[in-house]
Amino acid sequence: MSAHPPLRKSGAPARGGLRGRRVQKARMLVLGRSFSDGLLAKAVIYALLSIVAYLYLQPLLYMVSTTLKDMSDLLDPTVKWIPRRITWDNLAKAVEGLRYPEALRNTALIAVSCSLVQVIVCAMTGYALARLAVPFKGLVTALIILTFLIPPQVILIPLYVIFSKLGLLNTIFVFLVPALFGQGLKAALFILIFRQFFHAQPASLEEAAKLDGAGTLRLFFRIMLPLARSACLVVFLFSFIWYWNMYYEPSMFLAQGFTPLSIRLDNLEDVLNPSLLGNTHFITNPVTEGTKMAAAFLIILPPLLIFMVLQRWFVAGIERTGLVE
Repeated sequence: MSAHPPLRKSGAPARGGLRGRRVQKARMLVLGRSFSDGLLAKAVIYALLSIVAYLYLQPLLYMVSTTLKDMSDLLDPTVKWIPRRITWDNLAKAVEGLRYPEALRNTALIAVSCSLVQVIVCAMTGYALARLAVPFKGLVTALIILTFLIPPQVILIPLYVIFSKLGLLNTIFVFLVPALFGQGLKAALFILIFRQFFHAQPASLEEAAKLDGAGTLRLFFRIMLPLARSACLVVFLFSFIWYWNMYYEPSMFLAQGFTPLSIRLDNLEDVLNPSLLGNTHFITNPVTEGTKMAAAFLIILPPLLIFMVLQRWFVAGIERTGLVE
């Protein structure tokens, strides 16, 4: 027998080479499909995100555009987004009409102080409902949920009478006192957030602290509260925004002088056009859309800056507290 392998016919490809080319072609096809599918999926996701971002940013962009327009641009229907001449008069009028520094101080004082009190009080209440042997714990939780479901208009008159007898009207204490007793703005929701967070913590932390001689208050302030930093941030930001934007309660309990930005925005039209109230000696401008948009922009600017700075920790805090479940 011959030791040499049989010669293959000219033009006939080898089995190994043909199989290798088929495998390589199949791999390229799979890679091409996966690349096209991934690119298409990313394009669809980016398109959807762009649409959602535009829906959220469109009012803000319209607000800024209207703020920078003068009267001729406001009256010209052909000027939609970009003004032909940028003016800062609307911002100056808004600052003067709102008495912005004073109103900003009042609003910040109410929002910051009440939010900090709510964080501490709601955290203590939520910890007691989650970890301590509280009598009638289920009933107390149900009553807290019930307070969240009751409209504030129902208890407005009793609260007004109580605050009037205590001499607390037109002061910050009409908001601070309810927050001290766990009945601040949306306090029931915050108590449930803390209750859910503390309920998910392992019992070994408390057992180890109790073996070291820690009492309930020391256990809460030294161990549990530092662990709840994410929940505290979420509660503080939510509470801050709600106190910043509230209108109904200040309109009932606060008089002229100590008024937040929301009340002064509502009265801005009377300030810009006092002729409507009979004060005809004041030169007024019948077109106040730009000034009102500038005032609204000045009101939302501080919370917007705070959220831009704390956005990363805020989102992480929502995930850790289970608020999205």
